[in-house]
Amino acid sequence: MLRIISLNLNGIRSAWSKNLLPWAAAQAPDVVCLQELKAQAPDLYPAMLRPDGLHAYYHCAEKKGYSGVGLWCRRPPDRVVEGIGNAEFDAEGRYLRADFGQLSVISLYLPSGSSSPERQEAKFRFMAEFFPHLEKLRAEGREIVIGGDWNIAHREIDLKNWKSNQKNSGFLPEERAWMSRIFDQVGWVDVYRRLYPEATGEAYTWWSNRGQAWAKNVGWRIDYQVATPGLAATARAASIYKAERFSDHAPLSIDYDFPAG
Repeated sequence: MLRIISLNLNGIRSAWSKNLLPWAAAQAPDVVCLQELKAQAPDLYPAMLRPDGLHAYYHCAEKKGYSGVGLWCRRPPDRVVEGIGNAEFDAEGRYLRADFGQLSVISLYLPSGSSSPERQEAKFRFMAEFFPHLEKLRAEGREIVIGGDWNIAHREIDLKNWKSNQKNSGFLPEERAWMSRIFDQVGWVDVYRRLYPEATGEAYTWWSNRGQAWAKNVGWRIDYQVATPGLAATARAASIYKAERFSDHAPLSIDYDFPAG
């Protein structure tokens, strides 16, 4: 069995202080995909470089306290790749890939456009750059899973208040259509939706810190594991852990009947 976990940390040091590592280690994952480190290499504690025997790899943003992705791996990868070859977004630390035999696991942090029109334009630029990259990945002929915060709710059942969010970043028609093209045109698979096609409130992975969003489960499903069809077909179970809160996101865990190397 291959177990992959994805989690936006909203700051690795903050999540660490909330007992992230003991929980993660208890899950016995093969790979943990981390997003939004909000830290640079000198900020990482020594234990973060070798967390409970896992092999840790990080792609930090150049800007302090911003973005960044990581991978915790049970086995050392054959190869690790940072970035997609785009200077603007590679400087923000949004993509980290690890290869294990014929399997690749990628941690992705797609930009959010909610803070300003300028950031929404940056998000659209990333989407335009990343789409052909997704096509190239599919053409490699490998089994690949991209775990991360995609910052887009694909369908109406993927967020509580879809009607009032149709003009907001994360649920714009252009963003949703882009996700549809990834699945329908390029052939990637939304693994959680393959397992649970009609799940609603139990599928949410992010809640705003405003109001009573968490208490009332006014959430969004914006964290995904997107996989090649062969790997996705082996997925057996998925869970979203909500008993503890490490950040404003919840960890997404998926088990695959696939060798972990």
